[in-house]
Amino acid sequence: MSNAPTPPAGVQKLTPELKAFIAEWKEKPGNLIMVLHRVQQFFGYIPREVAFEVADLLEIPLAKIYGVVTFYNFFKLKKPGRNRIQVCMGTACYLKGGEDIIAELEGILGVGLNTVTPDGEFSAEAVRCLGCCGLAPVMVINGEVFGKVKTEALQGILAKFRKG
Repeated sequence: MSNAPTPPAGVQKLTPELKAFIAEWKEKPGNLIMVLHRVQQFFGYIPREVAFEVADLLEIPLAKIYGVVTFYNFFKLKKPGRNRIQVCMGTACYLKGGEDIIAELEGILGVGLNTVTPDGEFSAEAVRCLGCCGLAPVMVINGEVFGKVKTEALQGILAKFRKG
């Protein structure tokens, strides 16, 4: 086993299925990226205590995991909101009002990008091209694509995702 430090006490733990996936990928090239993708797919982010477990199971330093997670902007270290909003800032979306969409969202949600609303309902982030350039500006919420988004439509779109 590695000399990884003992993880802090926490709620998040690897499931038996995730441990089996890690064991399957342990000796394969590129294993860390694949494992981190699977962990984030399950938790929605990379919980700190889970990173300790992954380091131990892969027998690598924890610093290597954090090096990868902080290098690639796909990986998240903080739990996102229940509803994850992505606003495209690729060239077409930027030119057709992507910045206005972000500014309006920040006003409606009362928080900036890469933060979570106090109720845990929403988090928003700017992303590079979502591949829907013909629908610019584009916003995605929990995988659902909204094209040709107008700022005045945002309240109604968000209402679809609010609890209650």
